[in-house]
Amino acid sequence: MDQQIIQITATKTQRCFVQGDIAKSKILLIVLHGYGQLGAYFIRKFKQLSEDYYIVAPEGMHHFYLKGSSGRVGASWMTKEAREIDIEDNKKYLDAVLESLKSKKSFEKIMLLGFSQGGATAARWSAQRNDIDQLILWASIFPPDLEKSSFSHFKKGTFVIGKQDEFYDEAAQKIEISNYKNLGFEIIEYDGKHDIEGATLQKIFYHD
Repeated sequence: MDQQIIQITATKTQRCFVQGDIAKSKILLIVLHGYGQLGAYFIRKFKQLSEDYYIVAPEGMHHFYLKGSSGRVGASWMTKEAREIDIEDNKKYLDAVLESLKSKKSFEKIMLLGFSQGGATAARWSAQRNDIDQLILWASIFPPDLEKSSFSHFKKGTFVIGKQDEFYDEAAQKIEISNYKNLGFEIIEYDGKHDIEGATLQKIFYHD
């Protein structure tokens, strides 16, 4: 008997971590964590931002033990298994997050930051929306399945990479920087590794 696959759509409850006072805020900043991270810890990297920002960290849909079958837990946005299904589920999940937030407040600006694996998810999701003002992809490979035209509607795109990033050697960094420059992204490099670096955050959010 031949094996077949059937798909079933079911409701799943997701966690989003928030930081700031939505009533006092002017700008919505959605941040997507990297592979193996959790929203509760990732959002802490943005504590230095002012009360102008309402920060929301949706958590990846898939949880797993980082080592073995117990101990610390991380989350992921997808793997190579059932990749296309996860991509579509992530888009629907993030659509629901943003629509819920917009129903509560009219923000002056909406920003989206994706770190590492979360950057690819941010890029794919934002490509289908026209209400995100600025996209920041931090230490993230640009998804090869997206066309350059997908980002023509952005007011501003920024790519951030640490010069000592342990996941990108010098040759890989040059390739990614070139790719993002061709897309019209501003490039920000800093002396650091694969992490959200505080001084660089300040440069991005307060350089004006």
